[in-house]
Amino acid sequence: MMSLISKHLISIAVSLFIFTGVSVARNAGDDDKTAQIQALIGESMSKVDNTPESMLNCIAELKRIEAMFPDSPLPKYQAAFMSLNYAVSFPHAENTATIMAGADELIGKMEKMKGADMSDVHTLKGFYYMVLIVRDPAANGQKYYLDVMSSYEKALKINPGNELAKQLQAKFMDGMRQSR
Repeated sequence: MMSLISKHLISIAVSLFIFTGVSVARNAGDDDKTAQIQALIGESMSKVDNTPESMLNCIAELKRIEAMFPDSPLPKYQAAFMSLNYAVSFPHAENTATIMAGADELIGKMEKMKGADMSDVHTLKGFYYMVLIVRDPAANGQKYYLDVMSSYEKALKINPGNELAKQLQAKFMDGMRQSR
C-alpha cells in the first residue's frame, strides 16, 4: 500500500504544484514574492526521483526556502507535504520519526498563519494521521482512522475542489479496503 501511495502522491504533488498551484499560493498576496517562491519550490521538487536521498535533499531545500519566506504558508505546505511523502515512502527509516515531527511542526505553524488555506491545513493533517497508520497499522489504525477521515472531510467542506484531499481520501479508503 505505502509504495503505491507514495509514488502516486509525489506525482500528484508535482502536477498540482506545477500546473495549478496549491491554494495557499493564492493567499500569499505579493505576486512577485509568490512567483519567486513558486520558482524555488518548483526547482527543488523537479529534482525528486523517489529515492530517499533526493527526497531528503528536497525537504532540506524546502526548509531553507521556508526560512527565507517565514510569512508565507506555501513553503511550509510544500515542506510538510514532501516530508509526509518521505515518511509514507520510507516509514521505517531511521529518520522518519524526526521528519514526521518536522512536518507536524510546520502544519502547526500553518494553522496559526493568517494567509494559510485551512483546507490545505486539514489535508496535511489527514495525510499526517494516514502516515502514522502506515507506519504502524496495528497500533495506530483504530487510533487515527477517525482523525484521517474527519481531516479530509473538513478539508473538502472548506474547499470541495481540493483535489489532493479527494485523492488522499480515496487512497486511504482503498488502502483500508485492501488491508481487510
